Amino acid sequence: MQQKTAGSEDAVLVSLDFGEPDYAESREELRLLAETAGVHTVAIIEGKRQHPDAALFAGSGKVQEIAELVERMEIPLVIFNHDLSPAQMRNLTARLNTRVIDRTMLILDIFAQRAQSHEGKVQVELAQLKYLATRLVGQGIDMGQQKFAVGARGPGETKLELDRRKLDKRVHLLKERLEKLKHQRVVQRRSRNRANVFSVSIVGYTNAGKSTLFNRLTRAKAYVADQLFATLDTTSRRMFTEGQGEIVVSDTVGFIRHLPHSLVAAFRGTLEETIQADLLLHVVDINNPNRDDQIAEVNKVLTEIGAESIPQILVFNKIDLLGVPPDVERDEYGRIAAVRLSAKTAEGLDQLRAALAEARDAKPAVAPVQAWHPLDN
Repeated sequence: MQQKTAGSEDAVLVSLDFGEPDYAESREELRLLAETAGVHTVAIIEGKRQHPDAALFAGSGKVQEIAELVERMEIPLVIFNHDLSPAQMRNLTARLNTRVIDRTMLILDIFAQRAQSHEGKVQVELAQLKYLATRLVGQGIDMGQQKFAVGARGPGETKLELDRRKLDKRVHLLKERLEKLKHQRVVQRRSRNRANVFSVSIVGYTNAGKSTLFNRLTRAKAYVADQLFATLDTTSRRMFTEGQGEIVVSDTVGFIRHLPHSLVAAFRGTLEETIQADLLLHVVDINNPNRDDQIAEVNKVLTEIGAESIPQILVFNKIDLLGVPPDVERDEYGRIAAVRLSAKTAEGLDQLRAALAEARDAKPAVAPVQAWHPLDN
């Protein structure tokens, strides 16, 4: 297990294998998510089942194993790598006699920590209120004592103690705020369209290197960290390509498997920058053995937000870790299919800039996303 850092909270992680092909990757993501949230993982408890137990999700025997560990080590938090129903969460909290959160609550907590802009904070609070309303309100949980605990950040005690009518009123108010912010973005987009500015959105799996690439292209100083969801707020900057004028590049939130629907819905306004883009740079960690699955997960979310028809260029990043040279690949029609580079060292960056200039000039002739495998040649 990882070394404990000052201020981190001890937790037991629970991950059950239901025979899904991506189980190992999902379990590792849970560990990384917990680490990102400031959790010190004491133990990971695993098990195999054909289907979840209706009352306790993990079944009585496994829950007893968890309870004994929690009691022996005085663990204040148990995190399940799955979505729990309100009834399952109540039952587990009672049986384990400690706080229990699920994967969605963990991701919501990370978003609550990371959101910097006013819009980002509103989006996260909206997602939290809609999700937590069915799980915490009226259950007698003292959120005041958990204000700074993992899984309890954001709305806080006073808002979660409101009755249903007031809670709905708060959700309505947040939605109105998001609509106003959305209108502001629409006005900005119309201004760009009138100026015929080519727009590019950087998308990809979380921690693929999107913000590092964004900083390289635009000379910006967006926050970069070797963590999941280092970037939440969409940031747009202008870059200039020789002979082609300016391009607006937007850095967006990273995607992950089983991304909570409440977050996708809350961030839909922000993600409209992606929907309205002329081109998507789909950043992929070339070193990740599960890169094909990650590409599929990103494309699944893009489909969910209505961006599946936007032309893409695959950007296979982190070649400095693999020791392969930068490259540009085209399909049989001569259209750009992929670029291989290192955003960290800037190897291949000139090729990407040239590709963007060509894509701007040739709009919308960009190749399908499955045209090239990163280790071909």
